[in-house]
Amino acid sequence: MNDAEIKKEGVKVSIQGFLKRHFSSTEESFVNPGFILKIAGLALALFFLTYFLFSWTMDTVIHNRKEVIVPDLQGKSAANALQLVSEGGMAMKIEGHEFNDSVPIGTVLRQSPSAGSTVREGKIIKVVFSQGGESVFTPNLIGLPLRNAELLLRQRQLLLGEVSEAYSLKAEKGTVLSQEPRSEMSVSKNTMVQVVVAAGIPPAGIVLMPDFRQKKIDETYQWASDNKVEVKIIEDAASLFPGGMVIDQSPSADTVDSPESPVSLTVSSRKSAAGQEDREFHILYEIPQSGSQRHIRIVAVSKKSDREIFNGLREPGSKIDLAVPYGSADKVRIFVNGILVEEREVK
Repeated sequence: MNDAEIKKEGVKVSIQGFLKRHFSSTEESFVNPGFILKIAGLALALFFLTYFLFSWTMDTVIHNRKEVIVPDLQGKSAANALQLVSEGGMAMKIEGHEFNDSVPIGTVLRQSPSAGSTVREGKIIKVVFSQGGESVFTPNLIGLPLRNAELLLRQRQLLLGEVSEAYSLKAEKGTVLSQEPRSEMSVSKNTMVQVVVAAGIPPAGIVLMPDFRQKKIDETYQWASDNKVEVKIIEDAASLFPGGMVIDQSPSADTVDSPESPVSLTVSSRKSAAGQEDREFHILYEIPQSGSQRHIRIVAVSKKSDREIFNGLREPGSKIDLAVPYGSADKVRIFVNGILVEEREVK
């Protein structure tokens, strides 16, 4: 028997001896309980050793980091906040966004940990950014009774501000003549809206400027003669209105006028050829009978531009009758109290 065979036989004998010590010789072989206990004990010891080494390593790494002071990030922009955090060896995480009137939009509203806290380098600072004040749109109050205007403001989470009065020839007493901010402006909640309310017809001696827009120039001449007011005429040949109709005026309606202050009127001078009436698009709009005065605005829409052809208060049940030449507009839009209620094609 050579050396290799002797070594092989020796290994075989060793294995057999190991099996005899730990396994029974019965027909149904089973593992020796003592062997299981030894293996379990060894595994448990290895587990505790690994855990101890890992904990010791992490504790050493963490405590070797420097202690730093958390900076104050409130009111800082995202870029500035990130720079301050990075300079201190920390990180930043955005937790969310919230509305807040007192903190500008896009700046830090609050942070955790708080400013001045002592932490170690690598700490994550959680921040919430401000979305500013929650915005709403101002409603159109013109033509509404003051009480209704206040209720509408409350519905939009706005407040009624200063209320002043002015005489008016066109509005009922107690109705809103103007407002600030104007309608459909984006403002923060609880913004105060200032209004001017009609005080009724002026007493004798106070002359108010009537609303001559969309009326014939002859009416203006009669009023100017009765009140001894000078009238200056500016002609507009490109007007959409028939010749002789007032397009614009200065001063505006309900402004207190005096004989020393001349009135400037812009009047359509468009020339009408024979049969021109057949080529005009008539706009007839009747204000609903119910409710209070309404603010009516009519706009002629074309590919080149939008031109306002009517803007004023009208009583319930009254009618507006206008005409625009074909080709001057593609559509006509009618707004009531700032809301588009009708659109008509010019054809």
